[in-house]
Amino acid sequence: MAETTFIPFEKVKTVRDTPLEEMYTSGHRTCQGCESAMVMRHFSKAAGPRTIATGSTGCMYVANTSYMTTPWIIPWMHTQLGAGGSSAVGTSAALRALMRKGKIAEEKINVIAFCGDLGGGDMGLSGISAALQTDYDLLIILYDNESAANTDIQATGMTTYGAQTTFTPPGTKHRIMQHRWKKNVAPMLAVGHPTCRYVATASATYPPLDFHNKVRKALSIGGPTFIHTFDPCPKGWDYHPQYSREIGELGIKSGIFPLYEIIDGTVSYSYDARKRARTPVREYLVKQGRFAHIIDEDIDYIQSMVDSMWNEWEIPGVAPFKGGLEPAKN
Repeated sequence: MAETTFIPFEKVKTVRDTPLEEMYTSGHRTCQGCESAMVMRHFSKAAGPRTIATGSTGCMYVANTSYMTTPWIIPWMHTQLGAGGSSAVGTSAALRALMRKGKIAEEKINVIAFCGDLGGGDMGLSGISAALQTDYDLLIILYDNESAANTDIQATGMTTYGAQTTFTPPGTKHRIMQHRWKKNVAPMLAVGHPTCRYVATASATYPPLDFHNKVRKALSIGGPTFIHTFDPCPKGWDYHPQYSREIGELGIKSGIFPLYEIIDGTVSYSYDARKRARTPVREYLVKQGRFAHIIDEDIDYIQSMVDSMWNEWEIPGVAPFKGGLEPAKN
């Protein structure tokens, strides 16, 4: 594998080195064990006070815009469900214009837009695509709890195979109603936008500090960047809130959610499940009530899909093509 591009940024090496200042604090109404709240806390802490956050409608903005209260210490804006990309571009363009006109000082101000899997991976995907084709400095974070969680857990393009949602309830005739495999958004954006220098996947809590440092890299490299986070959801995934971090870790160690960075077109794994003993996906699935209806043959199928991704794909988790393929002959 080619050596990745060096990105000069201030790396946090230990938890003790993280900033003490909190940019996302009390005043929100997220559920106990909400990993998406940890995403907000960590990205704002990593970015620091000279940051503007824009957030699309979703569970994190239902939770973060209670009347007369807010958890944000930094400036923030609530925008429409599919407007993550356009709000980032508009904010960045406004800052550039104000600096050019001398109305505000020339300085580094981070612009971070975040959106859920419905607002980012489905409805807002075209806006994110447009944002990644600009030359503005901005970061878009897709926080992914694999459902439309603020409107009673409906299926989205990010909902994984076999999961129960209000749109995909299991029944006596059809045990599995969610037949789609999870949409692979980060590689889609990386391959489709070759001038976007940094695309990554991450988890808020595992490995420790991985997401924190990926945010700092994304903000340092310049231009539009994108991070897709893996966010266990106690309500939508049906488990006790105390197990959020454990389930997120199992999702990564089982290989069902790959962690990597794509820097200037080169893939680097943060957790390479080819080189480690993968945890059986059964251990990840059985801890969630949304998979209570699946049986051994379903688990075997999911395991085979994960194994194929890591053992047979040319670039595991990124390109769903198997080694040894040649162009088809007419």
